[in-house]
Amino acid sequence: MLRLTRSTRVPALAIGAAAAGLALTAAPPALAEEEKPESTEMTKGEKKLAKMLEGRVAGEPQRCIRTRLNDRLRVIDKTAYVYGSGRTIYVQRTRNPNDIDRDDIVVSRRFNSSQLCRLDVVTTADRLAGFFTGAVFFEDFVPYTRAEQAES
Repeated sequence: MLRLTRSTRVPALAIGAAAAGLALTAAPPALAEEEKPESTEMTKGEKKLAKMLEGRVAGEPQRCIRTRLNDRLRVIDKTAYVYGSGRTIYVQRTRNPNDIDRDDIVVSRRFNSSQLCRLDVVTTADRLAGFFTGAVFFEDFVPYTRAEQAES
């Protein structure tokens, strides 16, 4: 290591080169992204969703789902929205599932009053104060239907 004192004179070019060398060794590579091993541990939200989907089989993703006023909406933090109840439920993970927060209210402006579609304008608002907290970008809705019980 070079120690500088008042009497030491180091050309500016040498200092610049040393600083550049330090910057290159300290900074992560810009072009090559490090591959992170995927965590096999499920988040709290993923565990909750897995429990809801036990005994159900995934169907073909759908752009729109039929909804009624009394349809149940369950919000699983940082994971998904789950619509409906009974034999078939629909899971909506959205483009940004980390933004899903059960403390927010989902506000939708639908193109069709009896359906909820991936192109509908959906925002969220704070449950207590009512101010805008974000926009929701739907993906296709994935239906999960209870598997038929095999008779023995």
